[in-house]
Amino acid sequence: MMKRHTRLTAAAAVFAGISLIATACATPADPAGGSGATPTDEGSSASAQGRVAVSYPGGIAVLDPETLEVVAELDSDEFTRLNTFGDGRTIAVTTSEGFQMLDTVEPALTDVVFDASAPGHVVVHHGKTVLFDDGTGTTTILDTDAFADGYDGLPETTTYTADAPHHGVSIVLEDGTLVTTVGTAESRSGAVALHPHDDHFDEAASSDQCPGIHGEGTAADEAVIFGCEDGALLFQGDEFVKFDAPDEFGRMGNAFVSESSPIVVGDYKNDPDAEGYLLGAVTLIDTAEQTFEVVDLPDEVQYTFRDIARGPGDLAYILSTDGQIHVLDPESGALTGAYPVVEPWEGPAQWQDAHPAIKVNGDIAYVTEPAANAVHAVDLTSGEVIATVELDHTPNELAVAIG
Repeated sequence: MMKRHTRLTAAAAVFAGISLIATACATPADPAGGSGATPTDEGSSASAQGRVAVSYPGGIAVLDPETLEVVAELDSDEFTRLNTFGDGRTIAVTTSEGFQMLDTVEPALTDVVFDASAPGHVVVHHGKTVLFDDGTGTTTILDTDAFADGYDGLPETTTYTADAPHHGVSIVLEDGTLVTTVGTAESRSGAVALHPHDDHFDEAASSDQCPGIHGEGTAADEAVIFGCEDGALLFQGDEFVKFDAPDEFGRMGNAFVSESSPIVVGDYKNDPDAEGYLLGAVTLIDTAEQTFEVVDLPDEVQYTFRDIARGPGDLAYILSTDGQIHVLDPESGALTGAYPVVEPWEGPAQWQDAHPAIKVNGDIAYVTEPAANAVHAVDLTSGEVIATVELDHTPNELAVAIG
């Protein structure tokens, strides 16, 4: 396995004393009718145990997390994205109306909907859940335990609206700093860090050195990583630092993290003209040492954005087209094991097309196998498939809401 190392460039944060025009409100809109890898429960006060949700064309199946028994099937849009809300119970479902809350305990699609014209990323960190509306550039911030007492209405929120709508993402750090992407409908350039003050936000730092910025992940010590078309962008300690890719086009679009590890595992693509969505390399970013490297995987190990997760021992688990979960040690970049789970598969023609996906909760990985209409539960400490269910529909998106 070949490693390619690249140098780090310090794109120090531009500190500006200019106040950024922003909006902040605590008056939520009325409910109206109905997305990424997010952490599991971070201090939920929900008392009941949540479940696994799987979308299929026109609906969502809710599964028992241990047996994978189908507990309920709920009607929804033809295509929906599923995002863990972070409270161990709720899933945020993207629908034509916005972000609709799915109660996996009831189970039911509730009447609680956060209006969004183009609902996008959902990020959970340190007791806050953040929703991003690509259609308006609006960030909505609320407490992760907002539904601890039920889904009787929209909870109190704070909002910030970007200068222009774009496909973006936001995160709120422990001290309240909002870190959010900057862009337009045509292009995206970087990110800005904002400090909240009563009815507005003040700019603390910014960077325009991240073309095509996409995705977000938070490693140990609140090191926030965004992917760029030419590397990655780090925000930590009130400053931005740019990492350059070793290739002229070296796109990282998704970050797979553990909040107990300083190392971020990212996907990687170095051919802008490549057809399809299969990838054969990963990035390893050590946020403590501020290093960035690309690891080329063996030819038989290919994956998409749905096929990497972090799990036991802060290791990374790659669900490959050869049907196996490959174990990657982020410290060394070495593959240390492989567990056969599904039949070999081919990459999707479109990113929305159903293809195998993996999500991890504790020691258990949940894996979809669309070709067999199946979902599997895998013990990552042994590689044993401990439960399998065959659905009446083809599984697509997958999310876990288990405390």
